[in-house]
Amino acid sequence: MIRKAKIKDIKTIHRLLSEYGKKGDLLARPLSQLYDHLRDFSVFVDGVEDKIIGCCALQFCWEDLAEIRSLAVHPDHIRKKIGSKLVEAALAEAKSFNIKKIFTLTYKPEFFKKFDFKLIDRSELPIKIWADCITCVKFPDCDETAMMKEMEY
Repeated sequence: MIRKAKIKDIKTIHRLLSEYGKKGDLLARPLSQLYDHLRDFSVFVDGVEDKIIGCCALQFCWEDLAEIRSLAVHPDHIRKKIGSKLVEAALAEAKSFNIKKIFTLTYKPEFFKKFDFKLIDRSELPIKIWADCITCVKFPDCDETAMMKEMEY
């Protein structure tokens, strides 16, 4: 089951993102930033144990632009289509807001290609996006792949 995140979920989301951050698979987020962006997050909850096993954020950047970020699935639940379901939920949410373009910065471009994201040069992203990048430990040597999806309505 996918639902919007609640305040009680933030520490679990933080642990999940931190686990992947330590491996270099995504950029971990500080706990304070997760609280700031609580409304951006959706979580995949195991219906039996009521345990969060995945998360994904859709962050609005501009009137027609959003970012999919912080997508993670607990390692015990990989290859069960949970990540795909979270991305599909984020895309549906973006559609409900009439967002025209969605981008992601990822280490897993093949995964996002399944959703019709196309490789782009990071320079195509608005300067506003780089506000987060300046505080990143990898700035200015970003090794993530920038991808964009044009929404069809």
